[in-house]
Amino acid sequence: MTTQAAVAPRATWRDYLVLTKPKVIVLLLMTTVAAMFIAAGGFPGWVALLGTIVGGYMSAGAAGVYNMIYDADIDVRMKRTAKRPMVTRAVSPRNAMVFAVALTVLSFVVIWATTNVTAALLSWAGIAFYVLVYTMWLKRSTWQNIVIGGAAGSIPPLVGWAAVTGHLSLLAWILFAVVFVWTPVHFWALALMVKDQYASVGVPMAPAVIGERATVMQMIMYTVLTVVLTVLPFFLHEFSPAYFVAALALNVVLALRVAAVFRVVRAGEPVDRVTALPLYKYSMTYLALVFLTMALDRALF
Repeated sequence: MTTQAAVAPRATWRDYLVLTKPKVIVLLLMTTVAAMFIAAGGFPGWVALLGTIVGGYMSAGAAGVYNMIYDADIDVRMKRTAKRPMVTRAVSPRNAMVFAVALTVLSFVVIWATTNVTAALLSWAGIAFYVLVYTMWLKRSTWQNIVIGGAAGSIPPLVGWAAVTGHLSLLAWILFAVVFVWTPVHFWALALMVKDQYASVGVPMAPAVIGERATVMQMIMYTVLTVVLTVLPFFLHEFSPAYFVAALALNVVLALRVAAVFRVVRAGEPVDRVTALPLYKYSMTYLALVFLTMALDRALF
């Protein structure tokens, strides 16, 4: 009796698209574009806008591909990631690496050609931090992985700002800080839902290492920091009272979502998907609306 080796599925353009993590990139690009409108005080111009969007997608996409190449050994053992192209072998490691390098080079060229070298270098800094610091070092070594590693996801607003101005101001760094302190709230909401999957592959996510209650207490701290940083620009006279009111409303809902998770752990009950999912989903909407509100306020007032 003979056996045949499993034949890997043939790669399609969709497989390469999945490698770039498009769902994640959409939110990153929203912060990038919003930062451009904030920096410009309105429309930043078609060339800069389109160049930054295309180059930004390539840059973030390259980081996603490198991540999937490196994490293939654990993705195959997690239900959430078991159908990724590197796991199913739809895309070979060699082809994925060629794709990632091509995106890395093209992202720099596109952003530099349509904006400036500062924005292009910042986009590369994001790739380097996400791959070298988060993926290859922090992710498998400390439960603070997404806190420190969150700096990579906070760079897109800096890219957008620099694409318009060529430099970084205090407000640009505040936008960076908003995304940085928001990241643990968002990502730990996900980790609470799939903590067993992360634990099974040796990834030290906070809920599995320090426990759910301690994780939620950390989330409360980062929620407070997020609230402070989103209203701070108003007190620095960067935005109008309309923005302040909108930010307060968005922050109230965020606080209520976090409080709902806290009530569960305070009662000594495990946090399940029903409890954590509303916070996870709203956190994405929250960040998008905060940046959108900033951009509209700067353009209108």
